[in-house]
Amino acid sequence: MNSKTKTANTQNARRMTTPNPTIDLKRRQLLAGALLLALPRTWAAPGRLLVEVWKDPTCGCCRDWIAHLEKNGFEARVHDAGNIDVRKRLGIPSQYGSCHTAVVDGYALEGHVPVREILRLLNERPNAIGLVVPGMPIGSPGMDGPEYGRRRDPYDVLLLARDGTSRIFQSYR
Repeated sequence: MNSKTKTANTQNARRMTTPNPTIDLKRRQLLAGALLLALPRTWAAPGRLLVEVWKDPTCGCCRDWIAHLEKNGFEARVHDAGNIDVRKRLGIPSQYGSCHTAVVDGYALEGHVPVREILRLLNERPNAIGLVVPGMPIGSPGMDGPEYGRRRDPYDVLLLARDGTSRIFQSYR
């Protein structure tokens, strides 16, 4: 092998083993983008999540629950037209009813559901209608102001299945 051939072979070998910084950077960007897409939506800024709420125009505890949502980074769009019709439309049986009904990212929320459970629902994404807190338990978000004397009644947040059954999603005792 002559010296020209030897030099050419050495240069070719270097080219094959030396990474191209442009390709390496593009691979890294692609990988980073793929990882971001794989993250659950709720790990992104919750301020981007819109919660549509239907309630009676004079309900104070509903306003307080909406304030709980907004304080925790959600955006609320409020419809002061009552919630019975929308509750029926969403498939929530009347025994799970409360004073307001909401929708967030395809899930129904009935009653005073804590933000912590809403975020868990959006992270886990179960095949369900959504979450319900039947009635108006004192101590739940929106029912926890000074007018209630700091009283806290036990209550359950229920996961409402598409067949109308429910199971306890989280207990507050």
